[in-house]
Amino acid sequence: MVYIESPSTNPAFNLALEQYVFDRMDRSQEYFMLWQNDNTVVIGKNQNAFAEVNQKVADAKHISVVRRLSGGGAVYHDLGNLNFTFILNAKDATDLDIRLFCQPIAELLRSLDVPAEVNGRNDISIEGKKFSGNSQYLKQGRIMHHGTLMFHSDLSVVADVLNVSADKFQSKAAKSVKARVTNIAPYLPEGFTLAQFKTLLLKYILKEENVQPYVFSAEELAEIEKIKKERYDKWEWNYGFSPSYSVEKSRRFEGCGKIEVHMNTEDGSITNLQFFGDFFGVKDSADLAKALIGTKLEHQALESRLADFDIAQYFHGLEKNDFLNLLLQSE
Repeated sequence: MVYIESPSTNPAFNLALEQYVFDRMDRSQEYFMLWQNDNTVVIGKNQNAFAEVNQKVADAKHISVVRRLSGGGAVYHDLGNLNFTFILNAKDATDLDIRLFCQPIAELLRSLDVPAEVNGRNDISIEGKKFSGNSQYLKQGRIMHHGTLMFHSDLSVVADVLNVSADKFQSKAAKSVKARVTNIAPYLPEGFTLAQFKTLLLKYILKEENVQPYVFSAEELAEIEKIKKERYDKWEWNYGFSPSYSVEKSRRFEGCGKIEVHMNTEDGSITNLQFFGDFFGVKDSADLAKALIGTKLEHQALESRLADFDIAQYFHGLEKNDFLNLLLQSE
């Protein structure tokens, strides 16, 4: 497995770096990457940035907002947080398996007498409090799994800058962000540093001592900068344009996450449709939305149009009937 250590704490650069490794580097190799971002909210591909981020706090604290390629929810990064990424061939995988990549992290922490557990759809927690959020991106037989590891992050900023909806607190049996997140450092011996933890993590994952990171050429760095400039630096990608919709509805599904439906209709048929939420999927929900344009908003027509679609590919963990009921539910 090739080790990659980002030379930057710029979030747009680091997401471009991930994309470069995923899309451009030797597919016969497996990659493990460690990286850090300075004061950033990273939102999932399917999320509405305006709904997820307290922009007033982000502006005041100079916190950037960047959208990643994978689904899932918004996470806060600072230099007290360490991010990890696995990139490898998915073999026969046609769906997401987030727990597979979380287990080694939990095992390492348990070897240090930290009671870490993989739980929920995509969390690693200590005593019921989340310190790691994870997500995946699956494309053309290749998988990218990335996650956060809050070591000594500023939890007060996490609480201030993220707009977490009440239904998520209810599903987690917690009343606030602070009640459901934690750092790793308090569970380790006093004086245990992030640098020490990083060294242990590298050794545990790669099974080697003194691993040397991959060195990027000037040409490769230029390509990464190009990806950064063309996607991750752009307002259109990070915030995006969202037209006004006459119908807006949302629901949280166990094992899937929250799905928001924003829809316009005319003469009983769908004319515009967009999905937001912290859900995962191996296919783009925008493609499903496009396929439903022109369909009458009634059960038989929708069921017929969706006959050849596997809804779980777009909304991991969701049944087709639940999706139909969501589209048809009245507010």
